[in-house]
Amino acid sequence: MIKDTLVEALGIEITHIEKGKVIAAMPVDERTKQPFGLLHGGASVALAETVASVGAYELVDKETEGVAGLEINANHVRPKTEGVVTAVGTVLHQGKSTMVWDIKITDEQDRLICVSRCTMAVIKLKK
Repeated sequence: MIKDTLVEALGIEITHIEKGKVIAAMPVDERTKQPFGLLHGGASVALAETVASVGAYELVDKETEGVAGLEINANHVRPKTEGVVTAVGTVLHQGKSTMVWDIKITDEQDRLICVSRCTMAVIKLKK
């Protein structure tokens, strides 16, 4: 599912999946930096939504339901110029039609880089 997607292009690697929690890593390199050499806020948001999307998908009935991002916000609290960032997403609310995920992105020293909240829509699939 990841081949030829934004997830692959940004080098995002899902490292852990369990019910209600997903962890992923992303390099801070030429693919994910903005022109001034800092981690691009959009790359952080893409990482956050990836974690929320994978996590939400793991919580639905895959035969009858899908998921899609409905809303996302992010606060970028620390710059990052190289290395790897890790996103940990946990479900805050799991409803029938929406889920809310909390995502914290940290550096190798466990310092907060970005905090995000993502609302996922649970979509009924047509048969």
